[in-house]
Amino acid sequence: MRLLFVGDVVGRSGRNAISDILPGLIKDYRLDFVVVNGENAAGGFGITEEICQDFLDAGADVVTTGNHAWDQREALVFIERQPRLLRPANFPAGTPGRGATVAIARNGARVLVMNAMGRVYMDALDDPFAAVERELAACPLGEVADAVVIDFHAEATSEKQAMGHYVDGRASLVVGTHTHVPTADHQILSGGTAYLSDAGMTGDYDSVLGMDKEEPVNRFLRKIPTARFQPALGEPTLCGVAVEVSDRTGLAEAVGPVRLGGRLSEALPTFW
Repeated sequence: MRLLFVGDVVGRSGRNAISDILPGLIKDYRLDFVVVNGENAAGGFGITEEICQDFLDAGADVVTTGNHAWDQREALVFIERQPRLLRPANFPAGTPGRGATVAIARNGARVLVMNAMGRVYMDALDDPFAAVERELAACPLGEVADAVVIDFHAEATSEKQAMGHYVDGRASLVVGTHTHVPTADHQILSGGTAYLSDAGMTGDYDSVLGMDKEEPVNRFLRKIPTARFQPALGEPTLCGVAVEVSDRTGLAEAVGPVRLGGRLSEALPTFW
């Protein structure tokens, strides 16, 4: 089974990359399952119902979020009727929505996708390790799920690496999101789980983390906000990670970066 995870979509530029590039990738490389992190899709802050549906229409099977999940207030309502949109599973009990879902891939496989958020240099949520453990216990790989994808939305690479090793052998892919810079540490851990510290963002890299450069630079220089952050609108790069998953074990057989368009050097997995 071929899985693709697409990193944080930022603003209109990132949305254009999804609509322009993703359908072709799915067709040309016979992708079985696609997860897109959409938490910065609406003007850089949160996601709307219309944007979420656009991603699903473009071929995403599940859309994940993170610390900006509720920046668009409508998300608190429509997430209840959209089972393929996730918020971090370690939000407190009673928070709208869900942190995990099982979706059916194009090849008929059952894929458990879960979203969790780190606590190091982030908002203090419930324990993400305990939340992930609960979801894995309820839907174990090889029994209820044929593949497991974990989007760990976190700041610290140490916390992301710890999560990878914690679930090694029990998940197909653990991929970090949030920092918007693609890392070069894609690997298959000793137990068979594919891992990447950060998938990077899908948006304009002639920016500061996807935002127009002027205001972020000004704030570093003067420590005084003078305007709202606005997403950069240049040519986007679609960034993510691809995994070849064993139909027999649900573990990773190959992993590679995906970078298409924009300013970054192009990368496609050798196994595509």
